[in-house]
Amino acid sequence: MKMVTAIIKPFKLDDVRQALSEIGVQGVTVSEVKGFGRQKGHTELYRGAEYVVDFLPKVKMELAIDDSLLDQTIEAITSKANTGKIGDGKIFVTNIEQAIRIRTSESGPEAL
Repeated sequence: MKMVTAIIKPFKLDDVRQALSEIGVQGVTVSEVKGFGRQKGHTELYRGAEYVVDFLPKVKMELAIDDSLLDQTIEAITSKANTGKIGDGKIFVTNIEQAIRIRTSESGPEAL
């Protein structure tokens, strides 16, 4: 089992979610987050004054998936979240040692 964490631009969320549903990913946790990477924010003009926006709005998606879906999941996220511009995001993959469904006490891949 793998935990896939993707940080993407907010307006790409619906496209990515649809692509994940099509390949059989059943559950996704989404959080609105702020951060910066190489772009280090940007400058905006508000009422004639310039100010620096250090932390840009992003969406963090977390998916617990079976190992067999990993390549398809990465492909779905990268293809749908890609704009070709700086700040498209990142994908992190980590191992899950154990998963338990609280309602039924199922464990392992069946809990996903």
